[in-house]
Amino acid sequence: MIEAHALTDAGPVRKSNQDSFISDPELQLFVVADGMGGHSGGEVASGLAVETISGFIRRTEEDAEFSWPYGIEPALSFAGNRLRTAVHLANRRVFRAAERYDEYTGMGTTVVGALISGSRLVVANAGDSRLYLFADGRLTQVTRDDTWAATVLASQQNPNAAPPSEAMRRVLTNVVGARDQAEVRMSEHDLRGGEMILLCSDGLHGVLDDGALQKIMGAGAPADVVPQLIAAALAGGARDNITAVVARYNGA
Repeated sequence: MIEAHALTDAGPVRKSNQDSFISDPELQLFVVADGMGGHSGGEVASGLAVETISGFIRRTEEDAEFSWPYGIEPALSFAGNRLRTAVHLANRRVFRAAERYDEYTGMGTTVVGALISGSRLVVANAGDSRLYLFADGRLTQVTRDDTWAATVLASQQNPNAAPPSEAMRRVLTNVVGARDQAEVRMSEHDLRGGEMILLCSDGLHGVLDDGALQKIMGAGAPADVVPQLIAAALAGGARDNITAVVARYNGA
């Protein structure tokens, strides 16, 4: 059984909300996408990505006869390959829309998704939207950001090198829809029961550190936790769109 709750807020600065999400306990699918692009491009990109991912997962849940246009990754489970394929399909759809319409040129979106199958959690991500796992009172970041800081600094050999500016640290190195092929990070995790899963855009984790997130995640059920997360981000000075999806796994 899975219980979940989700909210999104445009924040106090942005005129529009370019975040999109799906929270579907029946399908056991949870996705957050944070779009970017001129005009309404970001909103379109994140919406197309979420729609494509949920559509493919739903179709493959109901019909066993389908193709694997991006092949099979042997190291992943069946559910893992479904989610991986869904994100690649989302990348193709967003990229083609950007090519077709001049006003959407350059649009893209981050994606973080979770699919639960039995007691197995499958995670996919591209960009800097994150997934955290809260278990036994401790919060763990499962995904790794696709940002300049995470990818370049992590491999930097010279510890005395000058640190990058704050603007450079936040530059995204991988998103869905920006090019014809996206890198999709995948991982799988066993669940025991009682774990809480948090998916969020950087409007949340960019304001609240892990300690603040951990404290709120222990405050109760998803319906109690999510409004507190949004409120805390707003009180902390959030200037971006804020989205939080929280699901609690109560056992297969």
